[in-house]
Amino acid sequence: MNTTFSCVGCGKCCNDHHVPLTLDEARMWAADGGQVIVLVEAFLENGLGLPPYQREHAERRSAAVRSGNCAAHVAITFAAYNVGPCRNLDEDKLCRIYERRPLVCRIYPMEINPHIPLNTAAKECPPQSWETGPALIVGGQLVDQELTQLIERSRQADRDEIPTKDAICALLGIRTTALKGDGFTAYLPDMPEFARIIDELSGQTLPAWGSEWLFHVSGEDIAEQLQAAGAQVATDAPANYAFISLRTA
Repeated sequence: MNTTFSCVGCGKCCNDHHVPLTLDEARMWAADGGQVIVLVEAFLENGLGLPPYQREHAERRSAAVRSGNCAAHVAITFAAYNVGPCRNLDEDKLCRIYERRPLVCRIYPMEINPHIPLNTAAKECPPQSWETGPALIVGGQLVDQELTQLIERSRQADRDEIPTKDAICALLGIRTTALKGDGFTAYLPDMPEFARIIDELSGQTLPAWGSEWLFHVSGEDIAEQLQAAGAQVATDAPANYAFISLRTA
């Protein structure tokens, strides 16, 4: 499979997308007056919620935690909250912070998750984006070395920042997750408090956060599976978060 790509500047990828951020990028986003959304998903140590072929990647980017009587792995994503056009998109659909835009923006249209191949049909880019331009994929392999390095930087940050993200969530009172594949719990923290916590934790040796995580799920069948495994399921109505279901009707 060979793929070429050339951005035509349509700006579609800058609309209605919550862009994953590194910690430094999340702090910058807050400083610029933007809103960060915290997305949380988890799977059980016994594999519930996780396709087997994804386990290594999923474990490397998640924190080992407890829920009730069982072990679980929680993945925490900080993302730029964009409803409609990105706040940094100008009237000409150009990025105002292009030189310091997030890694994920630099990596587009490639994927960060190694288990998700590039699917041009799933992208919002117009057809002409894929008709000309430099070679992106040749023989099924990414040939752009700069993109390869950026992808690895993003994945490494995802792994390195797990303890700090867990600590930030603990201090924000975030301890309810969704089951991977069933949905996400989504939090919109107060930005001054979010930035203050990041600054306070910067450079510190982080303690182990032992507080228990709860699961918010889409239905009784999922709840029964979790409870049978010993996990704790949330029973109260959401107060400081929204549940985003991925379950098909």
